[in-house]
Amino acid sequence: MYSRLDLLRLRMDADASTKPEKCYDPCDPTLKFVDGEDHLDFLCEGFSSRRAQMSCGHAVTPMSLTNWCKKLLEQGEKRFFCGQSGCDAEWSYAEVCKMALLTAEERECFKEYMALNAVETRSCPRCKSSVVRNHEFNLRVCCNVCTAKKGRIYAFCWQCMREWKGPQPRPDCCENDGCSNLSLQTLRSCPDINFTCVKEITGCPSIRACPTCGCLLEHLNTNCKHLLCPRCKVKFCFVCLKIYTECRKTSSICGPCSTGVAPRQISIPVWWQK
Repeated sequence: MYSRLDLLRLRMDADASTKPEKCYDPCDPTLKFVDGEDHLDFLCEGFSSRRAQMSCGHAVTPMSLTNWCKKLLEQGEKRFFCGQSGCDAEWSYAEVCKMALLTAEERECFKEYMALNAVETRSCPRCKSSVVRNHEFNLRVCCNVCTAKKGRIYAFCWQCMREWKGPQPRPDCCENDGCSNLSLQTLRSCPDINFTCVKEITGCPSIRACPTCGCLLEHLNTNCKHLLCPRCKVKFCFVCLKIYTECRKTSSICGPCSTGVAPRQISIPVWWQK
């Protein structure tokens, strides 16, 4: 049986095989045309359209950009990033729609793909039906199928996958024996960092969860207080946990943050809710 993602992938492939090659209008004044190679034509397909410049400066054609963004979606991404090595630029959905000349059908497929990639699901430990976690700060999740069958609410722990025990909401653990989150334990117990490149900052944990995707990152004390997350490509401040652009509005790269040191995190941010 095909999943929704499988069916969507087949639908997109079928649409692509029946459509003519997309090309930019050479008279479009909103595009910046450039000479040179198509930076996203990784398969050397040699698309005939003129090259236009993305916001990051790299040149694309509508077909190469469409193919690259489809690949990102098929890999589970819900956002669009430049495929050039060393470029961490993120493109907005609006920019992708414009520069890839997405048709109405392609836009519909892209939106559905992005929505599916954004949903985190697990199988109910009792009936094995798919369950979605709706609240980032609560590990208690209800299974509607089991609830309907049993005539009472059936809830399980998203972390240990056993029937829920104890009060809720709880972001760290339920009261089942052995239910614990190693990532949260790391955030709680890691030592503080003594910055050498940043002045007048004390009490900052040496490990943080990326405020966008939850990836755990350790500051190696070799650079400034800002780090680029290798997973979601979002740059943030290791001290105040604000996005880089927000932190830079009120503090310098090597100085204390205006809001001080953010406390140790007690939950792991969930990327699909951002």
